[in-house]
Amino acid sequence: MALAATRSRSVIFVKHKILYPVRRTCLFSTSDTILADQRKPPSKKQWRKSHKKPPSTDHLSWEERLADVVTPLWRLSYDEQLELKQKHQERILSQLSRNLSGDLQSQSPSPVRSKLSFPVLPVLPSPVRDGYRNKSTFSVNRGVDGNPKTVGFYVGTGKKGNIVCVNGDHLLNMPEKHKLVARCYQDFIRLSSLESCLLFHTGGHWRELTVRTNAEGRTMAIVYFHPQTLTPEEVAVHKANLVDYFTWGPGSLCQLDSLFFQESTMTRCTHEESPYQLLHGQPHIYEEVNQAAAEVLYSTVRHLCVPNPEEGGGRTEVGGTLLDVCCGTGAIGITISPRVDRIIGIELIEQAVEDARHNAALNDVLNCEFVPGKAEVVLPGLMSKLSSAGGGLVAAVVNPARAGLHHRVVRALRNQPAIRRLVYVSCKPDGEAMRNFRELCCAPDPQKKLTGEAFSPTLAVPVDMFPHTPHCEVVLLFER
Repeated sequence: MALAATRSRSVIFVKHKILYPVRRTCLFSTSDTILADQRKPPSKKQWRKSHKKPPSTDHLSWEERLADVVTPLWRLSYDEQLELKQKHQERILSQLSRNLSGDLQSQSPSPVRSKLSFPVLPVLPSPVRDGYRNKSTFSVNRGVDGNPKTVGFYVGTGKKGNIVCVNGDHLLNMPEKHKLVARCYQDFIRLSSLESCLLFHTGGHWRELTVRTNAEGRTMAIVYFHPQTLTPEEVAVHKANLVDYFTWGPGSLCQLDSLFFQESTMTRCTHEESPYQLLHGQPHIYEEVNQAAAEVLYSTVRHLCVPNPEEGGGRTEVGGTLLDVCCGTGAIGITISPRVDRIIGIELIEQAVEDARHNAALNDVLNCEFVPGKAEVVLPGLMSKLSSAGGGLVAAVVNPARAGLHHRVVRALRNQPAIRRLVYVSCKPDGEAMRNFRELCCAPDPQKKLTGEAFSPTLAVPVDMFPHTPHCEVVLLFER
């Protein structure tokens, strides 16, 4: 089966082929550019629990400082990492239990953890623990030695004026191919007569580098470039030099399958605002995926959406309709499609809807329908049509980005009585998702237009998608 991955976060599917269209490869799941100060290392208490003393940052190398903020758990054994993540998820979800029980004395973590009102299963481990990222975005800035053409990841902040760009060759979650392309890009821009673009208003041209790879070793690279006052003819010369370097020059050892180039005067922009230019190779890379952590996550989602299916070969169909709300490129719906009669995906971004339809066609999936529009606008009419057609609703599933669901989407889900089972996949349950949980489960509140029957959390399943980091996906089942 085949799928396109174009969401704003990492999307990996089980036993499917993924198409990576370049027009949306600028979007991803965890942070694209790793700004080190945004990720905190384990606390002293966490280090004590793991029987390891917290290192004094004054005596750490730059590589250790970067590792501590990008992969804060790298010093712990994997069993210790899972134990820490389990306790963290239980602590977060106990806050939800407190909210539902009316114990709102404090929103901050309490020394005494409240009793959970629903089971939290042990964290499902990732069988792949090193080099698991399929996309990395490298920054360009001043390195430890002061060279402004250093490719790596930031330590420090612009506000404090202490940014240092550190090479990421030692990072455990980074594939070797990504590191190789980054090293070659650094070599290329250091040979170039053009300066790197550290601040837009101070000039310079060479900017970030994004690298994507698949399990077969196919590699896509995207170079971001600020044209400043260069003419198109002058830019063309440097594009040709870039192609030469990566096709027959020293960078040819990267064996790039796709090399793209984007000129932009903005920090971030879409393909429509500034088209990605294919300089070399293929416009897409595909991947046959059966990767461990993704398989665990999506099999968990399938099981909770369609409970107690008979596992085995062939088509296992229970009938009914699954709503994939904020479906993105249709990943969840397409993977669950063999088990239900019909999948209806709703997505605001029309380009993602086009990709979802393309994915369904690539997979020969005929029972998926993808509807563009705001979920809060589309849902009422859609539910009315489903009710009149007599098609039983199996469940609704949402897999939002870290910002969670818009309150109007939550309201639309809450106020549809036919939705009895809701599966919520969250990569940050202690963030805005917690607000979503409370609004789904609180007593009816006419002032907030939450008039539907409340949901109740009945099961949580944490899944470790990001070893060596504190991040963890959690799949929550809500029922009413």
